[in-house]
Amino acid sequence: MNQDYIQSNPWSIIEEGFDKERVKSSESLFSIGNGAMGQRANFEESYSGATFQGSYIAGVYYPDKTRVGWWKNGYPEYFAKVLNAPNWIGINVTINGELLDLATCTNIKDFKRELNMKEGWYRRNFVATTPNNIEIEVIATRFLSLAHDEVGAIRFEVTPLNSDAEISFNPYIDAGITNEDSNWDDKFWNTTKITSNNNRAFIESHTMKTNFNVCTFMQAQLEHGNKVTTSPSSEIKKELSIGFEFSQSAKKGEKVSLVKYGGYTVDRNHDADQLVKAANSVLDQASLLGFDGLLDEQKKAWDQVWEMSDITIEGDVKAQQGIRFNIFQLNQTYTGTDSRLNIGPKGFTGEKYGGSTYWDTEAYCLPFYMATKNQEVARKLLKYRYNHLEKAIENAEKLGFKNGAALYPMVTMNGEECHNEWEITFEEIHRNGAIAYAIYNYTRYTQDYSYVPEMGLEVLIGIARFWQQRINWSTHQNKYVMLGVTGPNEYENNVHNNWYTNYIAKWCLEYALEQLEQVQQNFPADYKRIIEKTKLTNEETGLWKKVAAHMYFPYSKEHGVYLQQDGFLDKDLVPVAELDKQERPINQHWSWDRILRSPYIKQADTLQGFYFFEDHFTEEELEKHFDFYEPFTVHESSLSPCVHSVQAAKLNRMEQAYTFYLRTSRLDLDDYNKEVEEGLHITSMAGTWMSIIEGFGGMRIKDGKLCFSPKIPEQWDMYSFKINFRNRIIKVTVTQNGTTFNIDEGDSLEVLVNDTPISISH
Repeated sequence: MNQDYIQSNPWSIIEEGFDKERVKSSESLFSIGNGAMGQRANFEESYSGATFQGSYIAGVYYPDKTRVGWWKNGYPEYFAKVLNAPNWIGINVTINGELLDLATCTNIKDFKRELNMKEGWYRRNFVATTPNNIEIEVIATRFLSLAHDEVGAIRFEVTPLNSDAEISFNPYIDAGITNEDSNWDDKFWNTTKITSNNNRAFIESHTMKTNFNVCTFMQAQLEHGNKVTTSPSSEIKKELSIGFEFSQSAKKGEKVSLVKYGGYTVDRNHDADQLVKAANSVLDQASLLGFDGLLDEQKKAWDQVWEMSDITIEGDVKAQQGIRFNIFQLNQTYTGTDSRLNIGPKGFTGEKYGGSTYWDTEAYCLPFYMATKNQEVARKLLKYRYNHLEKAIENAEKLGFKNGAALYPMVTMNGEECHNEWEITFEEIHRNGAIAYAIYNYTRYTQDYSYVPEMGLEVLIGIARFWQQRINWSTHQNKYVMLGVTGPNEYENNVHNNWYTNYIAKWCLEYALEQLEQVQQNFPADYKRIIEKTKLTNEETGLWKKVAAHMYFPYSKEHGVYLQQDGFLDKDLVPVAELDKQERPINQHWSWDRILRSPYIKQADTLQGFYFFEDHFTEEELEKHFDFYEPFTVHESSLSPCVHSVQAAKLNRMEQAYTFYLRTSRLDLDDYNKEVEEGLHITSMAGTWMSIIEGFGGMRIKDGKLCFSPKIPEQWDMYSFKINFRNRIIKVTVTQNGTTFNIDEGDSLEVLVNDTPISISH
């Protein structure tokens, strides 16, 4: 049974009614961010119930020493993880001396949370009775500014309802925080200085080992009637925190509000000794605009985001809410303004996966940012990998590879591998292919070839060298084979000849050879520079050709399909439909040994190859492979339903495509995998976007041309989306009666619609 407490609404995520059992889940679902920082939807006031405190700063991490029972040569020494940052949202509230705490309050009613995605703010309101029998109404509104990304704002309003009351606010900042996922309970932060100035407070601290310097800051003021109080009655300073006290007598029915600004200045953007000065400058700006002024700017900034990235759906509110939630969280996580940053699978919503970068960025996120931003944003994601090429070469060297072979990390913050499960660290090497595919995908979509001679060719050479060294010649098969790998399906480890890995390796070698030829012909100076730098020889490239031409692919003549890997048919091939529903998800009910011996597929594996390289195969081949593999797929990876939705739509199986779409778009809202309290699945949200644009919209690039084959689920009356394609903003509107195309910005363009050329213009 999936959770179903989120109200259906096209523009907001709404929870009604207070339930202690779902506090942690809601903390994830109502998370907010602005690309530079983010936070879970923790209560501002004290809460003694179960909670998962989390505030995070983009690019600030700690190398937590690896903890494994048995060390293996080649293991990374640490797992880099995004840190739970000092908390700036805290506001202790007392009513006639009694601490406000929803865990101890009685008669909690009218409890409501709303995450307004259209305008970019989060609000919580409730009526509750404190243990000393004062009934109060609370309205707390919070947002992280897109326009001023170092600051967030809170307005916390309290109204006594059944009697007069003395209301005290204690706004504070606190550096005494920990990570829930710490390996050794290390001290991650060292607090060096705590200072205050009137109604402002500052905590200066730095991370241990990585030495990121951060100033956590706040400013607070009390509002009552037309009166604003900026001078607190007292200061409360402790070893790791600092706060103020504001008190106000309120008559029954009178509202008292605390407005608080807070955030972080970081030495990634300022001189380390100027962080307090920078914080003061941020607070000066916030004070000048005021809460309402900042909120107006927030609404305008989000309006601009939605103008380009919105997908509208008519006739299906749950589907509409799902896609907007995905688009909203993607834009909260990564704005594309900083090429030093990337996209973590949990974004700013939790600590799982360490907030690090995976292959998800290249395989799933790049198309979203490429089509909804300008191409510079996507180029920055590619530049991020080029900047880490030397580290990728070091990662390969640690595993015994030579001569500039590059193995990009499965998990990283700074380019170094920091994942320490052997079956993933050493064997899930298909991630290298996703990096190369992203270069191909970017140049195909944008026609900006400049990335390849400037940066990309060096990346492709390093990747090709890795594949050439990773294969073995099999005299038995008379082919090159790939032993001991883990494909995208992590429910089978240490297999031989995973078809997807072998196929993408062959493609990478061929693509690298093609790009060498292109750069030699068209960019001779860059070619000369790159050959001299990499010391690439004709003997080497000749070997690449040989390996690509003689790669082994497991195949079943009986079934007429490529096999996911050697031995797949030796498994007990019982379809997922015949599993006991009480044992799902299997990753929470079965032993790992049982899972590894089963035929069950966590996410698209062979079908991932058919998704990437669709034009290499006929539709009949796709159908045959889809019909063979999907019945064994448990979709227990967040990255699974979107690929299957795209392929089901391609095969005109619209009911199945719609079911997969709904699952991917509402994965977190409905908590399909029963783990949302750990954080949201940010990178798979880009896959949700793909399931509409590439699935239902049928968007492809073929022979350099933009193509569509639009379809519409019967549950929808209409859907529309925009894409930025080579500096043209194209709007596509699909109804049950047909499709219209318009260019909102840029020159006219010829596109193919169901293989028929049409010209579109303003």
